Amino acid sequence: MSTLPPRPRAVIDAHHHVWDLANDLPWLKKKRVFFRYGDYLAICRDYMPADYRADMAGWPVVASVYVEAEWAREKAAEESRWVAAVSKAEGLPSVVVAWCDFAAPEAAALLASHASVPIVRGVRHKPTAAGTPDEAKRGAAGSMDDPVWRDGYALLERHGLSYDLQTPWWHLDAAADLAKDFPATQLIINHTGLPADRSPEALAAWRRALERAASEPNVAIKISGIGLPGEPWTVAANGPVIRDAIAIFGKDRAMFASNFPVDSLVGDFDTIFSGFLAATAAFSESERDQLFHGNAERIYRM
Repeated sequence: MSTLPPRPRAVIDAHHHVWDLANDLPWLKKKRVFFRYGDYLAICRDYMPADYRADMAGWPVVASVYVEAEWAREKAAEESRWVAAVSKAEGLPSVVVAWCDFAAPEAAALLASHASVPIVRGVRHKPTAAGTPDEAKRGAAGSMDDPVWRDGYALLERHGLSYDLQTPWWHLDAAADLAKDFPATQLIINHTGLPADRSPEALAAWRRALERAASEPNVAIKISGIGLPGEPWTVAANGPVIRDAIAIFGKDRAMFASNFPVDSLVGDFDTIFSGFLAATAAFSESERDQLFHGNAERIYRM
């Protein structure tokens, strides 16, 4: 790493979590769920701003984006208010991406509740998705094609909220159509479109899916969550994915994020952010500043 460019002057971590297990987070306390990195027992503990600051020590993180952490869904309104209180007390996170199921009967009330919290900037929801590309189909209930889901999604514009989309890349055709139909709503693809299969064929299909989504100007991408189960985070494994995502979306619509503490399962903060630096060593300093800071500042209105 001796040939790395200098660290950026400022970093906005565009995607991370904090949690206190005194709150209702079933997946961290009561049951284990399927997880793409495998066993996640190591993160089933309190993770508060002091823990996050210890992890990112040495990096000039000046602001951060909290993304919903799968609280018990009936407490989604409570989650955004809890994070706002943590932010006020601790100085981080800076802004919040809350949760709402757009197809639920209470979606309108929940979105209004989130919008009343000054640091809420957007909403994440994981729409219905197929487990493999071969199983993918359009029009499923709870998907981005579902008219009921879309009715709820339409309310984001009313509240000035963006949408964080977490879905496998084989549903990005639906995301592109969604973005085209709602051009005033910023859509942000989470975790690089989840390119878990690194075979040449799968990566080619992933790139085509990103290209389809990137054709809509109101779509951006967060580069994070690209670890591989059972393997340490390396530039050799992830550098091409990083550079491809940036090449497709451009240096003004991509941003770097830690996904901590989740991605601590595959690498420490320094390894991952040094990897982002290594992957963009050929870029100019101003281009790296956009990826590490400026794009998140603009897209999340910080």
